[in-house]
Amino acid sequence: MKKVIQFLFYVSAIVLLVGAASRLFLPDIYSSIYLPAAVVFAITQFLLRVKHDHFAVRRLVAQQQLGGLMLVAAGVLMFTHTNNEWMAIMLCGAFIELYTAFRIPNEIEKHK
Repeated sequence: MKKVIQFLFYVSAIVLLVGAASRLFLPDIYSSIYLPAAVVFAITQFLLRVKHDHFAVRRLVAQQQLGGLMLVAAGVLMFTHTNNEWMAIMLCGAFIELYTAFRIPNEIEKHK
């Protein structure tokens, strides 16, 4: 089951990037590509969360989940707002995801 969830995680991450980049090429349907991928990405992130005893790792995992929720919020804003407010939310969520992707393995390695 874990391998299926990991596969969905990777596929949704790729589709998420394609959906965000397709705004340039497919302006009518880019949000229809982005939002389902963001939802699957966030759900799989919650299912694959790292369980660790150390407080710093738990805090980083919570931040990572917040980043996933921000990506979903950006997808919802794509549908509800005609301006580009969603870009700021997506940028914040992507930055949090990138930061925690590097910090979580470092913290786990430090506390082994």
